[in-house]
Amino acid sequence: MEGIIENARVLFVAIVFVSLALDVKARRIPAAPPCDFPAIYNFGDSNSDTGGISAAFWPIPPPYGVSYFHRPAGRNSDGRLIIDFIAEHLGLPYLSSYLDSIGTNFRHGANFATGGSTIRMQNESIFENGISPFSLDIQTMQFDQFKARTSELYHQSELKLMQDNIFLDPSSARKLPRPKEFSRALYTFDIGQNDIAAGFRKLTMPQLRAAIPDIVDKFGAAITRLYQHGARAFWIHNTGPIGCLPAAMFYVSNPSKPGFFDKYGCIRSHNAIALEFNRQLKARVNTLRAELPHAALTYVDIYSAKYHLISNTKIYGFRDPFKICCGHHKNNIHVWCGQRVVINGSEIVGAACGSPAACISWDGVHYSQAANHWIANRIANGSFSDPPMPIAHACLKH
Repeated sequence: MEGIIENARVLFVAIVFVSLALDVKARRIPAAPPCDFPAIYNFGDSNSDTGGISAAFWPIPPPYGVSYFHRPAGRNSDGRLIIDFIAEHLGLPYLSSYLDSIGTNFRHGANFATGGSTIRMQNESIFENGISPFSLDIQTMQFDQFKARTSELYHQSELKLMQDNIFLDPSSARKLPRPKEFSRALYTFDIGQNDIAAGFRKLTMPQLRAAIPDIVDKFGAAITRLYQHGARAFWIHNTGPIGCLPAAMFYVSNPSKPGFFDKYGCIRSHNAIALEFNRQLKARVNTLRAELPHAALTYVDIYSAKYHLISNTKIYGFRDPFKICCGHHKNNIHVWCGQRVVINGSEIVGAACGSPAACISWDGVHYSQAANHWIANRIANGSFSDPPMPIAHACLKH
């Protein structure tokens, strides 16, 4: 018996030692100084939209934004998103949405993400299924126009100042990036979840699997296009565990089938598709490293970061990962966050819970600010990246 206990102790010490070694390796800071990113240009969907869909269509209602901005701020959360925490980590201001014309400042970057965006353009209306018309190819074209127009305005302002013998920054250019800084900026991506969700709705599982290579190819084409326009540092998120989204449970059929859920309560088949997308995306990133010789491409395993949090909620101070903070979801009546619905003469309000910081899910689809903060801290230090490089060093070619 004593021998068994001693062997167990040795095994435990070995596991702890290996875990610590891996963590140190993941968070090892290179000898080179951190990158001096002057700006961030983000492309994505609602997971990183800071106001695009609100500016283009209808504003996100209260109680969104309640935990930080104390008002709706164009974000699908009670507060900040992962992209906001990334900006904080790099010492940059929060990104203004490219589509927002009121009070925007693009001096340190722009956000082209919109809620409901996909990699592949979908032939359906946002009013039908919530799919944004601003797919990834549209977002990259918007960037092309933004860069060209910005450079034109900046040079026009500089020329006018030289003619007038004024040597201050032109007022029209103070909220625009300097043309030479586009190549030094960080280009971030968080998109793909809606392509898979649309596939669940319109395709069989074999059809969706067969569509993944084309989706990934279009993702790669967008990165290549930005590279051809001068982008060099890319920070690429894979897609999260879609089968763990509480809202996914509302639309499943035959959940009593053995093996339908994994041991943590997530839909196994949905996560399997997400993992296959991620596998092919990672392979495409590896190919791009050879095709784009001057690019620094970092692949970020958002799936593993989120799944680790979901499977260890209590350890990190969160409650049931499937509890939805904002909205009314009882007896097959679903009133989404911020909505008011009259059912049988009674008004039902999709209100917020009293403790958003204890919840992983804010509205059933999107994460709470507290969960976003936890995830951002883990990915910023390189723990879930390939290569394991902190985001502050993401300009370094690997």
